[in-house]
Amino acid sequence: MTPFIRLHPADDVLIARQQLLNGTRVEGIPVKGLIPAGHKIATHAIATGEPVRRYNQIIGFACKPIAAGEHVHTHNLDMGPDKGDFERDYAFGADVKPEPARREASFMGIKRADGRVATRNYIGVLTSVNCSATAARAIADHFSRHTNPAALADFPNVDGVVALTHGTGCGMDTEGVGMQLLQRTLAGYAAHANFAAVLVVGLGCEANQINAWLAHSSLCEGETFKVFNIQDTGGTTKTVAKGVALIKEMLPTVNKVKREPCSAAHITIGLQCGGSDGYSGISANPALGAAVDLLVAHGGTAILSETPEIYGAEHLLTRRAVKPEVAEKLIQRIKWWEHYTQINEGEMNNNPSPGNKAGGLTTILEKSLGAVAKGGTSNLQAVYEYAEPVTAHGFVYMDTPGYDPVSATGQVAGGANLICFTTGRGSAYGCAPSPSLKLSTNSTLWRKQEDDMDINCGEIIDGSSTVAEMGQRIFELVLATASGEPSKSEKHGYGQNEFVPWQVGAVM
Repeated sequence: MTPFIRLHPADDVLIARQQLLNGTRVEGIPVKGLIPAGHKIATHAIATGEPVRRYNQIIGFACKPIAAGEHVHTHNLDMGPDKGDFERDYAFGADVKPEPARREASFMGIKRADGRVATRNYIGVLTSVNCSATAARAIADHFSRHTNPAALADFPNVDGVVALTHGTGCGMDTEGVGMQLLQRTLAGYAAHANFAAVLVVGLGCEANQINAWLAHSSLCEGETFKVFNIQDTGGTTKTVAKGVALIKEMLPTVNKVKREPCSAAHITIGLQCGGSDGYSGISANPALGAAVDLLVAHGGTAILSETPEIYGAEHLLTRRAVKPEVAEKLIQRIKWWEHYTQINEGEMNNNPSPGNKAGGLTTILEKSLGAVAKGGTSNLQAVYEYAEPVTAHGFVYMDTPGYDPVSATGQVAGGANLICFTTGRGSAYGCAPSPSLKLSTNSTLWRKQEDDMDINCGEIIDGSSTVAEMGQRIFELVLATASGEPSKSEKHGYGQNEFVPWQVGAVM
């Protein structure tokens, strides 16, 4: 096995499979200096201003002369004088292919009365505003299997009671985009199939009035959906007691479920990557993409997101758009982000993070090209705004920030009943009510943080597995997890603190 990886014959760089010492020869070229694992080595001399390619795509421009065998990173590669604004061939629909032959697979799901299918069976406690967060957590804590196991002892089919609180809901324009995003997110969670019942706790005087939210969201109270305010109830103690009593009334109904065979077409995966490294676009991301193609062939749905982390690679998605208007909507969202970062005195290349760079990623262009691989090769069926209900089947896109908790929150609000999350630097993310699977990009991380990782895609880098083989394993793990097998993050109790709706607009 070579100590380096060449991804495309036309690439200007190789990727170090392991740390390379000065003088090590790669394709006959002596390495200059120390090259960390996952980082790039120049295959030939590159002049200042010339583009540098990886995946046969431009990942940046040399900001100083680069010698053959030299480490290519932030000291000699950047976005160029135009900050990444170079001509891209969007070629709307050019790579659309015939839909795959329909395949059949099943998992043990929970069928709701309205025909939706769940992968988990939770009771949720949501809040309209940050001011009611403490009361909501106290209600959920009463039913904790860690601190009060007796509370759910007679209800084995209930996965738990979780409080999903947030830091906003007031000090904002009641009709603005920020409020629209918050209300859409809360509505998506309130109606999520993985919640068999929901309480919503408010304060009473907040900008995000519960009655207005219900009217905008077409939600109404019922046997398993209750709303109330602290001010109306008479304070925190009475609010907690009322919430606990309401959940106790709901528990017998919520417990009356059983898992039964359901088509894999009912699975919707939110695709995430966090703590990416130089291997992400080589191992875990394309392996997840292979699993996505399998899921789509079985009638399921996968949601790619994190718009700042597809920047510079969006042309690979527009080429797969089934309609011009789908591609155009994606480009509109890219332009919105360019404007959004500009008015906030930032730029798109503020991403990658320091951890990404330590792992070998240099520019957002390079990171994005690897991130897009999570979406496989299936046709792009639709583009959604943040937290919009996902109604199309197949591979779709949702506009979200790149920050993982915010992005995944939008995907779950849109209907994702499972998350697949690739990581190279290490992540401890979890999700509720939708389980999250962690995919390690390298074996070093797997050995170091196996406690948090569900599968090791580093076997691809090691040469002991292929992308296709790993994609099949991921697909099978998805089916098992959707059937109730707990993910590593679920075993640790992650999920409640990771609910983070996207906050935009002025704080008033």
